[in-house]
Amino acid sequence: MKNNRIPLRFAVISAIVLTLALSRLLPHPFNFSPIAALALFGGAHYTNRWAAYLIPLLALWFSDLFLNYTFFGSFVPFYQGAIFTYAAFALIVLLGSITLKKLSVNNILFTSLSASIIFFTVSNFGVWISGTMYPLTSQGLLACYSAAIPFFRNTLAGDLVYSFAVFYGFAYAQSRLPQLKTA
Repeated sequence: MKNNRIPLRFAVISAIVLTLALSRLLPHPFNFSPIAALALFGGAHYTNRWAAYLIPLLALWFSDLFLNYTFFGSFVPFYQGAIFTYAAFALIVLLGSITLKKLSVNNILFTSLSASIIFFTVSNFGVWISGTMYPLTSQGLLACYSAAIPFFRNTLAGDLVYSFAVFYGFAYAQSRLPQLKTA
């Protein structure tokens, strides 16, 4: 008889990812959110590559649905520029899967900062290329990135705080529950 139970490690990682996504619905400063940590964590800890991308991106999308409902007053499946946001987070999942094979302060610091830069670069490029807020010129691109700089501080802070918390929290859980470690 085949065992159809979900492995404990997979269930715990998924619960952490979903909790991080749901925490976006709590009051927080602008751009101080756990979504880069969510993507890095999924990329680093899911052993199944499909799950590493699919679960974090779906968690992000479901939390976006609720946030969009709050902002727009109706369910908006994808907002303008969503493709750039999701592409940035897919790149962040990839980054986590490559750089966070070994847990260290330097690895988390480098990877979290890189995730912040990826999100800043890709998402703001999406704002610019949409052509609705800035002219499609080099000056328009510069103006778009310049206008986003004040939000970048909270992105950096949120990415660092959540990344360190989730990675070291999970490492602690692994030390207490050996079943959470990979074979």
